[in-house]
Amino acid sequence: MAKDLYETLGVSKSADAKQIHTAYRKLARKYHPDVNKDAGAADTFKDVAAAYEVLSDPEKRAQYDRFGPDFRQYANARQGQPPPRTRRRTGASAGGPGGGYTTWTTTSGGAGGVNWEDLFGDAFGPARGSNLTAELTLSLEEAFRGGRRTIQLAEPGGGTTSYEVDIPPGAVDGQQIRIGGAGGAGRGNGLSGDLVITLRIRPSQRYRLSGADIEMDLPVSPWEAALGAEVRVTAPGGPVTITVPAGSSSGRRLRLRGQGMPRPGRPGDIYARVKIMVPTTLSDRERELFEQLRNASTFDPRMSS
Repeated sequence: MAKDLYETLGVSKSADAKQIHTAYRKLARKYHPDVNKDAGAADTFKDVAAAYEVLSDPEKRAQYDRFGPDFRQYANARQGQPPPRTRRRTGASAGGPGGGYTTWTTTSGGAGGVNWEDLFGDAFGPARGSNLTAELTLSLEEAFRGGRRTIQLAEPGGGTTSYEVDIPPGAVDGQQIRIGGAGGAGRGNGLSGDLVITLRIRPSQRYRLSGADIEMDLPVSPWEAALGAEVRVTAPGGPVTITVPAGSSSGRRLRLRGQGMPRPGRPGDIYARVKIMVPTTLSDRERELFEQLRNASTFDPRMSS
């Protein structure tokens, strides 16, 4: 009993052309003799190709749906034409003197012809090599400045290979840098893959990133906070001077516009949070002065909060 062509491809009779093509590609890849060495794979592949030849051609599919497996005889009898020749094998059969595998052609021509390069070009012809991945960890200061870094990667056969990586100023966590042709080797004449490096920024005890903005604590003395001061501190890009307004309490945020992470168009900002520090030990003179301030001042921080 002839096999139902729809069942051969595993599709319903209402399947559209795209579904038929997708099912065919999947089965052809699975059962092609150059891929599948199991007994019977070549015969299954032949059946799949034959089913696709008919169902991918709208005219042949319509005749098959109307007349069934013997549609060619019925269709040609109605036109007074002899039945077409059947499919035949060309090339050496599996295990034969030629040492190759069976290939299939059609003698009926038409839309049923198969473009093997389109179907198997990525599996048997030249193919691009796979990409390799790696991570490079930077301090926030290194990410701020950018510059050239060297990364060493272990090779599968032993040893290491060094690559020079150009870090853009203001690099962000998760940003990827691609080195073309440094990945896996291609097959045949295929191009090599790429090396894709993901940048990671190490957490900093001194700075906190918020997008392109940098947040940091600004330790000040009680008199600097009370009287105001010009405070010199170190930022990721180098030393900066921050103006502390008189009467600044702990927690006040002071903004340095454009001093944050470099970005195309508009860099981020630095936000320095005032943190009032007191000495842990006092000299006799310091104690005397603080006592004088206590006795003279009417300020009550609990009333002002």
